[in-house]
Amino acid sequence: MEYVVLQVVLKEKFIGTGSGNLTELEKVINTQASKGYKLHTITTASSGSKGFMGGDRIQATLVFEKL
Repeated sequence: MEYVVLQVVLKEKFIGTGSGNLTELEKVINTQASKGYKLHTITTASSGSKGFMGGDRIQATLVFEKL
């Protein structure tokens, strides 16, 4: 088996709810799928941002597997 591990940082919108860049996550998943990998595991870690107008950040670690 062959594995690829990637990280994507998701930024919360300042106003409202939901991630401001889910399309980035979707792009990473679709790119790996086009190479023959399937998503095996996804984990997340959350951290708050203290910067001006900064929302929370979620770091997603994705493990892809190719048989």
